[in-house]
Amino acid sequence: MPKSKPKPTGKDLANEHRNSIVKLINQVAYNKSAREVFNDFVEMAALALANVIPHADRANKEKRYLEIINSYNNTHQVLLVEMFKELVSALDAHVRTGGPEDVLGSIYSELGINSSRNKQNFSPQNIADLMASIVFDEDKLSEVIKQQGFTYVKEFTCGSGVMIMGVCRAMIRNGFSYNAQLLVEALDIDIRCVQMTYVQLCLYGVPSVVIHGDALSLTEWSRWYTPFYFLDGWYVKRKAMKKQASETI
Repeated sequence: MPKSKPKPTGKDLANEHRNSIVKLINQVAYNKSAREVFNDFVEMAALALANVIPHADRANKEKRYLEIINSYNNTHQVLLVEMFKELVSALDAHVRTGGPEDVLGSIYSELGINSSRNKQNFSPQNIADLMASIVFDEDKLSEVIKQQGFTYVKEFTCGSGVMIMGVCRAMIRNGFSYNAQLLVEALDIDIRCVQMTYVQLCLYGVPSVVIHGDALSLTEWSRWYTPFYFLDGWYVKRKAMKKQASETI
């Protein structure tokens, strides 16, 4: 009898789930473009995750979610749900083998739907890992965490969040917990980038606020808080840190 192929594990398993998302997007892209399907999928995931926590804009987000999902037939609605399951499985596989990796950004680039207008060029995960390892100072970070219990990262052009994931992976390699010792504030002018980063940071369990805004004009349109942001008093910690910074300047 021929030997059965071993089941994929680790990164191979993550890539299998990732590739399933690409296939599903192309399958759903019947009377819509792959860009539209991807954008709708990411927006629906972001809306659903945002509404896990009660907030003032909950009804509007629910209304927008229904507008998007109802633009697809029943068969394609099922496939969109399947995409989310595949995304969760891909991210889970990465967590088990080295830490968070950027799945949505790699799909976005592979489908060729990144915005040339905004000069989007997402870095691959290995480049983000290298940059994080260059700037990562274990002794300094240990001292910061010892003093205030956590470290803080602000990313002004977050893209799909790959650089933040590089920081998470660097923390893991050096014995720290990004779930308990990292606070992230990310910003991007492109709402799709905001939502890609938000979805992945939510599912990876990173305490974060992701802002849709323009860093140059200091314009802000919306804020997206991950569920983990509301655990362990992160709101209070961030507010105190901001106050201390303003008093120091």
